[in-house]
Amino acid sequence: QVNLVESGGGLVQAGGSLRLSCAASGRTFSSIRMGWFRQAPGKEREFVAVISRSGGTTYYTDPVKGRFTISRDNAKNTVYLQMNSLKPEDTAVYYCAATGGYSGRYYDMRVYEYWGQGTQVTVSS
Repeated sequence: QVNLVESGGGLVQAGGSLRLSCAASGRTFSSIRMGWFRQAPGKEREFVAVISRSGGTTYYTDPVKGRFTISRDNAKNTVYLQMNSLKPEDTAVYYCAATGGYSGRYYDMRVYEYWGQGTQVTVSS
């Protein structure tokens, strides 16, 4: 079992920045792959970013490439999502997710066994 708790969401103007954090507990953090997803009102939950167990490999959805950075601190059992140059279309509930598996479908929410409660990010124009 893995417990995930997100923090850092809020209201920001377009062009601004936010850093989301996700603290994990219940399992050796370095043994799990971590991802971020988001869900805008009326839309399906979508993949944002993923980071490998060591932190050496990351992938991003195209709309956030060059603006968002995922990172992890295995000593603090925490994964981060640094979001810069935010746009109104980034407005969503952001979810942290974890998997102990090795599926190549890192963008598919179905491969993630554990989820946080979500944190709201609102970007005003």
